[in-house]
Amino acid sequence: MAGLDAIRGLAALYVVVSHCRLLTFPGYPANTGPGWHNWLLHGRLAVVVFIALSGFSLAIAPARGGWQLCGTLRFARRRAWRILPPYWAALVFSLAIAATITPLPLTDPPTIRSVVVYGLLMQDIVVAPVPNGAFWSIAVEAGLYFAFPLLLLMRRRAGAAATLAAITVPVIAAGLLHPRISAAEKATGFTLELAPLFTFGLIAAGIFTANDRVRRWPWHWLAALAATPVILLISVKGSVWTVTHYYWIDLAIGPAIAMLLAAVASQRSSALMRLLDNRPMRSLGSISFSLYLIHLPIVSIISRRLVAPHVTPGMPAFWTTLMLAVPVCALTAWWFAAVFEKPFQRHRTWASLKVAACVRWERCHRMFHRR
Repeated sequence: MAGLDAIRGLAALYVVVSHCRLLTFPGYPANTGPGWHNWLLHGRLAVVVFIALSGFSLAIAPARGGWQLCGTLRFARRRAWRILPPYWAALVFSLAIAATITPLPLTDPPTIRSVVVYGLLMQDIVVAPVPNGAFWSIAVEAGLYFAFPLLLLMRRRAGAAATLAAITVPVIAAGLLHPRISAAEKATGFTLELAPLFTFGLIAAGIFTANDRVRRWPWHWLAALAATPVILLISVKGSVWTVTHYYWIDLAIGPAIAMLLAAVASQRSSALMRLLDNRPMRSLGSISFSLYLIHLPIVSIISRRLVAPHVTPGMPAFWTTLMLAVPVCALTAWWFAAVFEKPFQRHRTWASLKVAACVRWERCHRMFHRR
């Protein structure tokens, strides 16, 4: 759908820039850089956007079909076909870098345990040396896929409000009754509040079957209105407080993200659509998953091995890291997506993929012999 890829692409790009910032200025979650850099410390919030957007995009077809999934097994197979090949390829890439170029930030020298745990997407429930610090969210999203059929059933039988309440109220209660859960300095890992975020996205997909009066609401302005208090709170309280209260920040920003997605779906704002629906944004969105998967080892190598020994610390190092890392990550992600992601989007079975690979091989073989 027009605009969704751009949101996904911008979120992935923000994570890349955020990691350039974090690796240049140590001391996270404290802001040890310029004050205006504070907004770059919260790459975690881009993951929140990913989670809500995932619930939204997956629910578009069911919403148009009476909230029916058309087969749980088929859904699971399609999700695995879409997510696992690029994830496993990125895991091999990350393991190779973590094993040969050490030490790098947000990685550990891998072991067999790393291969097993991360290969099976169990990194948020089983401790293992980390080959890529960005992989925690992939396991979270995979876990939410298991809940997706149940959420659709609840939405179909009980309605939007009851579904949202059934997921959100227990999470709020857990945070209030057990402050250690909601006030932990934990920017990564499985956290309860991401389930309501996924549900916010799923509920927002109801905009596709809403009546014209609801679709005409100024969803983009409502999203801005809902996000403003959260942004002001983050600005006033600072990064340390924000990181230790991500539990509540994530929940508070959820309605704003859902309304932004509804605004894109209803296409009420021509200015918003011009910003999001253009060729550069669509191109960025098309490689967003690959960009997220492979960027961290690249940024780490550039920051610590190429920039740090030769460039003055502080802003000179940040700008140099940024100017090198963004194009290198984007070009690598473009190649990575072309090899490990897009073929699995175009071809939905091994047989189809094998035929396409054979055709491509024959074409390359003929071109080689002509030369």
